[in-house]
This record gives sequence, structure tokens and C-alpha cells, in this order.
Amino acid sequence: MSRVESIEEQIAALDQSELKTLREWFAQHDAEMWDRQIEADAGTGKLDRMAESALADHKAGLTTDL
Repeated sequence: MSRVESIEEQIAALDQSELKTLREWFAQHDAEMWDRQIEADAGTGKLDRMAESALADHKAGLTTDL
């Protein structure tokens, strides 16, 4: 059995309260991982081309206000 399958079985055995706690933890964990990835990509210039393209589109009047 793989680690993921083992985790799936353990999750399936949780009661509603435990599952709620796990969901909240995972959402926070996932958001923190995403933030770290964005920070890393920004730090290496990986997002520069997208930012330049978005700014050029805005300058050209191709965007709308939210």
C-alpha cells in the first residue's frame, strides 16, 4: 500500500469534527505552499514576463476595472 493510499484510509476513518480540522489545516498548508512558490518564482524573475505583458495590456487599454 502506498503512503497516499494509507493516508486516504486514515482520512476516511475520521469523524466529522476531525475532518473539519483536517480541511482547515490543509487549506492553510496549501495556501502557505502557494505563497512560498510565488515568492520563489518572483525572486528568480520567473514572473517578470507575465507582469510585463499585463502592464503592456493595461497601458494599451485592453483591461477593465473591477
